Amino acid sequence: MYLSKEEKQEMFAKHGKNKSDTGSAEGQIALFTQRIEHLTQHLKKNRKDYNTERSLVMLVGKRRSLLDYLIKKDILRYRAIVKELGLRK
Repeated sequence: MYLSKEEKQEMFAKHGKNKSDTGSAEGQIALFTQRIEHLTQHLKKNRKDYNTERSLVMLVGKRRSLLDYLIKKDILRYRAIVKELGLRK
């Protein structure tokens, strides 16, 4: 896999409550964003890889639903994660 265990723990420590908090919305959004960036780079090289393209679209939808959940739950957390990750909207 493109992310090692240590890199994932570091990501969850930065965006979640602690490094073992892998279920928080912020941690999941950060992980999805990393995966989306990775798949986007792959698709730039392999433009006819339709399975990866489908996976990318599904992943973007999952991230969008988590962001929508965060808007409803706590708008300040949403604004913080969007600013931190540099997401549009």
